[in-house]
Amino acid sequence: MAASAVSPDTPPLCEIEGLQIGFRTHDGTLVEAVRDLSLTLAPGERLGIVGESGSGKSLTGRALLGLLPAAAQCRARALRFDGRDLLTLSARERRKLCGSAMGMILQDPKYSLNPVMTVGKQMAEAFRLREPGLRGRALRERIVDALAAVEIRDPARVADAYPHELSGGMGQRVMIAMMVSTGPRLLVADEPTSALDVAVSMQVLAVLDDMIARHRTGLVFISHDLPLVMSFCDRVAVMYAGRVVETCAARDLVHATHPYTRGLLAATPPLSNPPDALPVLERDPAWLTEAAR
Repeated sequence: MAASAVSPDTPPLCEIEGLQIGFRTHDGTLVEAVRDLSLTLAPGERLGIVGESGSGKSLTGRALLGLLPAAAQCRARALRFDGRDLLTLSARERRKLCGSAMGMILQDPKYSLNPVMTVGKQMAEAFRLREPGLRGRALRERIVDALAAVEIRDPARVADAYPHELSGGMGQRVMIAMMVSTGPRLLVADEPTSALDVAVSMQVLAVLDDMIARHRTGLVFISHDLPLVMSFCDRVAVMYAGRVVETCAARDLVHATHPYTRGLLAATPPLSNPPDALPVLERDPAWLTEAAR
């Protein structure tokens, strides 16, 4: 997949400055999960966020859409989307914005799909948020076409199925179809291809490609797959313990300078002649305080 061309003079679609997310323990101690994070995203840009599990990648994406857990304590110097200050919006305004202009593909479809509604009814809700007049046969055709685009066999049958009747990979494809087909301005994709085989993953990436080309969607692509991020994204932010320790063009990730990033790359097994054991990442406490590269 070829990365998109984004002019450096393009005004940002999203701006995050000084994002802090923490959780209180039972004794009142505040544990910081995201620390002073700052990022920007341009229209039509693909920003990859990589790092180990627990580094704060998903929380960062959720903060943009206002989908943090109730126990989370979140503050930021600035959190803007398309020129609007998200910190000043009411909960109702944030929900409306999420339904019409922003979307998120969650890592586990079990927590994304309503178990008591058919796939088709849930997709119909998503379509009507952007096109209230879409009904009847035209709506049904849009739903079936969206499911077919992500390589779902017999999409008409799946549209009438309930989530529990689908496999994990198929549920993930339903979520991708639902989010992509409405053409959001911003899409946060949290491990969107992790539950899919290689062939279907490539088809899903092609669907994301088409969405970005048609709608100039800004994509935040959260992943553990560094080779995929290098080939699919424009820029990469590397997170460690809630902080961004390095940012670079995706094509330059192989030349990363931060030892944490180099450790992640070294831990990626090669396709040919894999070693008997992968290197163990040795952490340095200084990574928690030094400036991002």
